[in-house]
Formats: sequence, structure tokens, C-alpha cells
Amino acid sequence: MLTVQDLLGLRLGKLASAVDDWEVMARRLGELAGGGGGGDSAALLKRRAELADWKGVNATVGKAFVVRTASEFDDAVTSARSVLAVLQGAHKAFAHHKDEMERVADSAAKRNIRITPEGGAEARSPGDAAKDGAPTQMDLIATMRDATHILQEADETDRIAERALRALARGTHDFSDVRVDSLDHAKDLQGRADADRWAKEIAKGGVADWSEAKLKRFNDDLARYRDTPAFAARLATELGAEGTLRFWRDLAHPADTLGAVDRERAEILGGVQENLSLTLAAATRVDSPAMEAWKKDLIEAGGQRLPTAPGAAAGASPYGFDVMSSLMLKGKFDTKFLQDYGGALLEHEKELSPFEPRPPASRFNHLPGDAPGDAVSGFMESLGHNPEASLQFFHSGPDAQSHWDYLVGHGEGSRNSLYDAAAPLLGSDLRNQYETSLGHALESAANQTPYDAEASPRPHSDASASFVNRLVDYYGSNPQHLEDSKLRGSMGNITAEYMRDFQDGMNGPRELKTYGSNANIGNLPMATVRDFLGTVGTDPGAYGAILNAQQSTTTQLVHETFQNPDGLSEETVKSDVSNKVSPGADIAGIMAEARTRAVYDERIAADEEFNSSVDTAGKWAERAIKIGASEIPYAGEAVGWIAEDARESVVDKYSRDSSEDAMKERQNLLDEQFLQSADATYDAVHSAARQQGQSSADADVVADSARQRAKLHYGLASQSEGGAG
Repeated sequence: MLTVQDLLGLRLGKLASAVDDWEVMARRLGELAGGGGGGDSAALLKRRAELADWKGVNATVGKAFVVRTASEFDDAVTSARSVLAVLQGAHKAFAHHKDEMERVADSAAKRNIRITPEGGAEARSPGDAAKDGAPTQMDLIATMRDATHILQEADETDRIAERALRALARGTHDFSDVRVDSLDHAKDLQGRADADRWAKEIAKGGVADWSEAKLKRFNDDLARYRDTPAFAARLATELGAEGTLRFWRDLAHPADTLGAVDRERAEILGGVQENLSLTLAAATRVDSPAMEAWKKDLIEAGGQRLPTAPGAAAGASPYGFDVMSSLMLKGKFDTKFLQDYGGALLEHEKELSPFEPRPPASRFNHLPGDAPGDAVSGFMESLGHNPEASLQFFHSGPDAQSHWDYLVGHGEGSRNSLYDAAAPLLGSDLRNQYETSLGHALESAANQTPYDAEASPRPHSDASASFVNRLVDYYGSNPQHLEDSKLRGSMGNITAEYMRDFQDGMNGPRELKTYGSNANIGNLPMATVRDFLGTVGTDPGAYGAILNAQQSTTTQLVHETFQNPDGLSEETVKSDVSNKVSPGADIAGIMAEARTRAVYDERIAADEEFNSSVDTAGKWAERAIKIGASEIPYAGEAVGWIAEDARESVVDKYSRDSSEDAMKERQNLLDEQFLQSADATYDAVHSAARQQGQSSADADVVADSARQRAKLHYGLASQSEGGAG
């Protein structure tokens, strides 16, 4: 594997010379084969040889030799042009990899970060850190991610180019007739060949007996090609729809062991499951008749039990949906396929008796963490990775019962009503798994990015903003459906994403600009909004996400005032700043009451969990700044340090002593958060004022005024939430 130093020290002069030499070679061979200089072309020579009236031995030996020789001229040109294409692609790719690594290394050096040979990141010497400042943990993680990604891409370029050149030079006595147009084309050709090889291996059967070494080789190829449509579509269509399902059933849930595998093999299978899911997702996005047939056949197989595997123990066979949904936990599947698959899956589930014997879908899962316990939960995860499909799916369904009514609602015949009825028999695990996966799908639809991706925020569309309004209205009007629910974490992330919309909605007639379309939270009854926030905030993760986003958004709103004073008087600036901190203070008050209720009243979470979440949910501080950057353009570095200031303020002001002595009085927590929230507001305003050139004394005046306003709104919000509770 290449190291960072290998890439930074890469000299491309010899490779550039090789490109020049092969350009000359390809041109000359092309001229020779084409009859340049007045001679006959290879094609003409071949044609004449085939039409000539050969006699005696020449009719076999001589004719074959001339035809073969003429063909070799064309193959020589093809080989030369293929070598040239590979070398050109390699040179361009390596130059790009080197430039990218230099950019990352330069950026790291400015932040006192040293990149290790393997692509890791660590702080430079304590002396440098003391002088210029230590890098943040977020900076270290981002640098390591970028450096290792570039190294992996460079290794892949090296592998593809080497394999392509070796294949072109394989013939001892003749030239290859395989045409390679580019490095990407070479990877496609290699991918199809490897897909054919593995499909033949799988067709032999006995995949449950594959050695761990063979399983690792298969997983390595899946990881290498999982984003290569040529490989993905070829593997899927060669296996066939039912063959794909049988393969994973036999591999993931060996018949003779009732699914039990040792830990090391289970870890390998987890990698295979992830990479096979990503591979099949890529395959569904290939537009070809063969893949259209595969998708249609797979949906038809979903509602049928798979034939019993050889040597299987007695018991019911799984449905195709049970197996396939375990292969949809990763990757972006085609939008239309998800609509068709999901519609068929829900109809299938409604027709089944909840007590019909079938192996749990979790048997086919080897990914770390809690596995979705049924096919619908697995399908929800696939919607969580395709925002467009998720938004469409929750806005569609049969007239008699829409997908929203069946999946989200609590009416008669909904999934939730079935869970309620079967709770004594099924327990809470299945419902918890479903709520977690449903939350991921709702989060994807609302935020318009995959729920677990580090993707940049996208402007909110009319459809996604309207969807958020519907969620807040539904759960705010029925907060009992969120009490101690796994949905609260995702609802907290949605709230953090739409923090500007919430603060705008809670700011009365004073409009705050939102990111794209407005969710119009202010059009809902304020009691509904408060009940929504108050119930969501009892989840530690949601609490941390909301407070980080609130602090960043409040900080940014204040920045807007100081950056655009437009000749406003000091009193007007002070008033405008105070107005902009008010909705954030409202939300902080609601969060304080929610935390207190969770810890003291309902005892559904420990105070330490809230402290931890305030720290670990820091990504929402930076995301909120990026969302607001459409209103105030910041330099790239400014986004990071403004977010870091906001995150540090949240950690400092909202973490508390969770020892037994400190936890004796409920009111202690409320009083403490009352003061700390006001201080967080002061920090936001004072920092913004100083950054815009105000003196420390002037900044203190504005910040103190904002702190007093925050205390007022915090107290009103906390009292209102406490009274509602």
C-alpha cells in the first residue's frame, strides 16, 4: 500500500515520457496498419488473402498465416492504443491524487496536525500546539478521513493500471484484441470478469462451507467494486433474483447450524453483508433490460417462501422479503425500485398472520449493532439512505390506507396498533427496532440527506419542509406516541436541521430567514410545538442535537445583525439582538424542563447521558452554521471556528455535576440551567460583537442586554413546559 510520503514524493516524469513514447508508437502502428505511405492496409491485405484462390499447401498454411498476420497488425494497433489509454489515465489520476494529498497536508500543517505515513492524523509537538493552538478532535478526524481516502484511491489506480497492463502484455506470440478506452473502462472490464468468476463459484453451491480466506477474498472484491455498476449488474444478473436470495440465505444462515456462526466468521459476514448491499444498490440503478427483469423477478420472489435449503433443519423457510430486506440496510437503491418493492412488501405483510411461523429476519443480519427484526424495518433503513424515495413513499400508498397511515399512524390496522396488541407476546425489542428504522426513514425524508451520511445540508424543498410541519403537528398533537420512543432521536435530528424554522416559528411576527422553504412552524398552535419539543427533548441524543443547533443558530443570527447594521442606532442594534436570542432562549427553557422530567420525574434517562450527548452531538453545531451560511457567506475556516465556539459553549454551559449530592433537588437542575443558558446567550452575542470590531465594553453592554432577554424567555418557556407536563 502506498504511503503519504510515497504520494507526496511521486515523480511523474518517467510516466509522462512513457505516455509520449506510446503516443508515437500508436500513431506509427496505426499508419502501418492503415496503409500509410502508399502501402496496402492490413484490412485490405486480409481481405485479399481471404478472397485469393490458394492452391495446395498454401490453401491452408499460407492463407492462414497471411490472414493471421494481417489481423495481428490491427491487434497491435488496438493493444498500443489500449496501453496508451491506461498510461494516460494513470498519469492523470496519480497527478490528481498527489495534488489532493498536498492540499490536505498543507491544510493540516496550518492547523498543527501531522499526517502519519499510513494516513492517520495527530497533533504536532506540544510546543507548536502551545504557540499556535491545538487542533480539535473534529479537525483530526476530518484530516485522517481525507488522507486515508486519497491513499485508497491511489492504491486502486495502481491496482487497475497494473492489472490492465499485465493483461495486455500476456500474449507471448500475439497481440491482445481487447480494446481499453480508459482507466475507468479497464476497471469495468476487470469488474465484469471478476463478477463472472464469482457467479460461477456461487453456482457450484456449498457457499456455507467457504473457508474464511475465500470469504475474505469475496468481500475484498465486493468492497473494491461496490460502486462499479458494471460489476454490480453483472453479478446480480448472473446470479438471478432467486439465486441472489438463496446465496445470502445459505451464506448468512447456514442450514446445518441453525444460523450460529463463530465470532470471527460473523465479522467477515458483516463486511460481506454491507458490501453486497452496496453492490446490489448500485445494480438497481443500472438502466438495462436485464436489470429491469431482475428487479421484477426479485419483487415477485419476495412474497414467496424460498425453497428449503439442502440439509436444512425442520422449520419454516423464509420469505424472499425476509432475506432481501437484510441486504438493503446499506446503499442507495433505485427510487422506483424502492416504491415498487415497498408497496409489494406492505401488501404482503398485511395479508400475513402475525403468528405465521417464519425465521426472524435478524438471522440474516451480521452487521454490528441492533438488527432490524423484520423485513419492513429493513426496508425502512433503505429509505433512510434514499431521501427522494423516502419522501415519495410517505406521500403515497393505497387510498384505503396510505403508507403514512400504516407506518406512522396509530389508527386501526396500522403497524403501531398491531404492536400494541401483540406487546405481551412480542415484548419491546421488535417495536424498538422498528421505531429506530422508521426514524431513519423519516429523518431522510425531512432532511433530504441520508440519515447517517456526512453530506452537506441541502436547501429544504417545499415537500420536505411541509413534511416536517406534518411531523411536528402529528407528534406535537399526540406527544404520548413519542414518550420513551426510539423515534425521539431522529425527531431531535430533524429539529436540529430545521432549527431556523423552529426559531422563526417561535419568534412571533419577527421573521427569521430559513434555509430554502420554510416549514411554517409558526402556523401550528404554539402548545403543539412546545409539546413536540418537550417530549423529543427527553431523549439525551435529541437534547444534545437540539442544544448544539440552537446555540449555533442563535450565534449566527446575532452575527447577521452585526454584519448588516445599516446605520442602526445602538439601541436598535441592542433591541434586534435581543429579539434574535429570544426564540433560542425559549427552546433552551423547554429543553431544561425536558431533561429534568426525564431524569427526576419519569426516570427514563440518567443525567450523565445528557452530559455525554451534549458533547457527542457537536456535529449539529457545524451543520447549523453551514445551513445559515447561505445568508452570510463565511470563509471555510470561519465555519469551523464559529461552530467550535458554539459547541464549546454548549458543553461548558449545559454539562453539570451528576454526583449523588448534586442530584438531590429537582429545582437545582432547573436553576442551574437557567443561569447557564443565559450565559451561553451572553457568549454568543459577545463573541459576535467582538468579531465585528466592537470594543469589549460595548460588546458587554449588548451581550448583557441579550442575557437579560434570554432569562425572561427561558423562564417563560420552562414554566409553560412544566405546566403542560
